[in-house]
Amino acid sequence: MTDTAPLCDIGFVGAGVMGKNLILNLADNGYRVAAFDLDHQKLEAVLAQDKAERGDKPARVIGCSSYTELLARLSAPHLVVLSVPAGKPVDDICHKLIDAGIQADDIIVDTGNSLWTDTVAREKQYEGKFIFFSTAVSGGEVGARFGPSLMPSGDPYAWTRIKPLWQAIAAKVDPATGKPIERFEPGNPVTEGEPCATYIGPSGSGHYVKMVHNGIEYADMQLICEAYQVMRDILGMTSAAIAEVFKQWNDGPLNSYLIGISAEVLATKDSETGLPLVDVIMDKAGQKGTGLWTAVS
Repeated sequence: MTDTAPLCDIGFVGAGVMGKNLILNLADNGYRVAAFDLDHQKLEAVLAQDKAERGDKPARVIGCSSYTELLARLSAPHLVVLSVPAGKPVDDICHKLIDAGIQADDIIVDTGNSLWTDTVAREKQYEGKFIFFSTAVSGGEVGARFGPSLMPSGDPYAWTRIKPLWQAIAAKVDPATGKPIERFEPGNPVTEGEPCATYIGPSGSGHYVKMVHNGIEYADMQLICEAYQVMRDILGMTSAAIAEVFKQWNDGPLNSYLIGISAEVLATKDSETGLPLVDVIMDKAGQKGTGLWTAVS
């Protein structure tokens, strides 16, 4: 690093879908971000997006070519966020950052979909080397960009460091009505309302809450699938007719994101055949394991 650019407020390892959008969200809220990704194309993509959104204004996101440069770009004590797949990649990067010179009072924040017991173990494993903190993230790609729900847990000191940043980028709700305040405009973040980011508790508790949230969501999805199957196989209803039922449900007390998108999916036509899309795709769905984790826990 040879330039004299101001030091960054926060570092990011991982510029995939979630990492990229969290980085841009932080930039929108006035924070300078140092970013690193082993995949150079992903890093270039977030830098290009930052340039497109900021125009002639100074860069908000600084690309780094190594873990050493990432730490050198940050003000001390260092605050580094990991947005990488759960499991071995988290530990691999932690060890790389140790080799790069991370210190005992520096903070590493895991925002991946980690099993809560792994998070508890990591806090103990890295004690004395750095402060391991975690934040479960909900809201998907759009949420990460314009306002996620954040479930931070771990060392209370680490929370005081990251609290202003997390509450700035989090989704906001109107305290009077409890309804979300939404604005999907790059460079124009929501600053009013109550942030959907508060300290959950001891190590692993944030990821535990996210795990239970996902488990409930998978159960809801199964209920929707069974309702669809009854209407299709027993009542002999068409996909269009079932879509209308889901739409009616979504206009009443069953209103929810899952019911709403179920209606949209069932009403979607395949562009090649003109048939309902749900009738031409495989009856198969994947899962990330958090539903099973909930059942086991």
